[in-house]
Amino acid sequence: MTKNKQHTLAKAVSVEGIGLHTGKAVKMEFVPAPENTGIIFIRTDLAGEPRIKASFNNVTSTVRGTVLTENEVSVNTVEHVLSALRGCGVDNLFVKLSNVEPPICDGSAKKFVEMIDEAGKVPQEADRKLFYLKEKISLHSEGKSMIYFPSDKFEVVFTLSYDNNIVPPKTIGIEINEDNYRKLIAPSRTFGFEHEFEFLKANNLACGGSLENAIVINNDGSIRNPEGLRDENELIKHKILDLIGDYALLGGDIKGTVIAVRTGHGFNAKFARLFNEKFNDALRSKEDKMMNIDEIKKCLPHRYPMLLVDRVTSIVPGESITGYKNVTANEEFFNGHFPDKSIMPGVLLIEAMGQLSGILFLSQPEYKDKIPMFLGIDRVRFRKQVVPGDRLDISAKVLKTRGLTGKMETQITVDGELVTSAELLFQLA
Repeated sequence: MTKNKQHTLAKAVSVEGIGLHTGKAVKMEFVPAPENTGIIFIRTDLAGEPRIKASFNNVTSTVRGTVLTENEVSVNTVEHVLSALRGCGVDNLFVKLSNVEPPICDGSAKKFVEMIDEAGKVPQEADRKLFYLKEKISLHSEGKSMIYFPSDKFEVVFTLSYDNNIVPPKTIGIEINEDNYRKLIAPSRTFGFEHEFEFLKANNLACGGSLENAIVINNDGSIRNPEGLRDENELIKHKILDLIGDYALLGGDIKGTVIAVRTGHGFNAKFARLFNEKFNDALRSKEDKMMNIDEIKKCLPHRYPMLLVDRVTSIVPGESITGYKNVTANEEFFNGHFPDKSIMPGVLLIEAMGQLSGILFLSQPEYKDKIPMFLGIDRVRFRKQVVPGDRLDISAKVLKTRGLTGKMETQITVDGELVTSAELLFQLA
């Protein structure tokens, strides 16, 4: 199945129009991108065609739209484009812009969905990144709130409400999948209020806005657009459209139920940062529990005081492994190795890298009951002393294998600084 694989477009497609806030003419082109690229905006109007990655780390403004900035180059009002790409399952794409802001088109994401359909999607080899949590998280501020609950699907429950009640309060929930996005969310247009006109004018906003690309709500609550609303829930559906666009800055799909009350771009971005932080914390916790000392003892024949790996944090079978050892003042070797100044012997650092390399192979069923033996050690470098209290973060990567022999590229860091590195030759005896 390709559903969980990353996708890009089959060919390039383009559209021309004006920006909502700048009012400037712009051409936008969707161009296929390799897997694991993400969404990259490219300013073709600037020297060197600088790139801005669609990431919440690059959000620099959320006033009436989401602005991304990287290396002092910006792209404005990206939420509708990102919403369409995420809603239709496009993971990797170059979005070329001849100006600072994508075209607003009719104020919805409908045109961008049509561009995706015109180009067609193609699956790629890499898996799509999935964001989910096993616990509830929430954020509340000044009458706005957002709560995440674990779920086996992505659903948004949104409450639209304003202090002046020009728009009657309303709550709806929609499961976010590609069919629902296309039918229910993409056609929903952006909107603004008559009483905001002076603010927008004073801040050089909505310079390209008109009844052709935005819904205008009069001070009495009536709709100024002659054709009215496309459906009775169009306003709240557009808020969900924006939320999907802002969440796209995470760089993958979300699984869970999001309950949002009166949120906008700023709050959405803030919650996305919180969600990402919790997600990464959960990943680290999962890694920390990957292989504990008892499981390591089932792989290695070594025991105290010569067992020098405390925990394995990640394994890619046949390719790489990471783990760590906590160095304490009670280590046996400190009694005789520079007793007046505790320094971990360099040969034991090499041994720790060798043991971690051994675990990579001995954890695989086909190598059970083998014993890893050194055949050679090349390119050894010692760059920093290891003392009690240090945590050795050890990594090993396979350079080549042949039968029961192989070569590993290994290194140890402490607090991000390289301590030692070496190429280890081994044989499984």
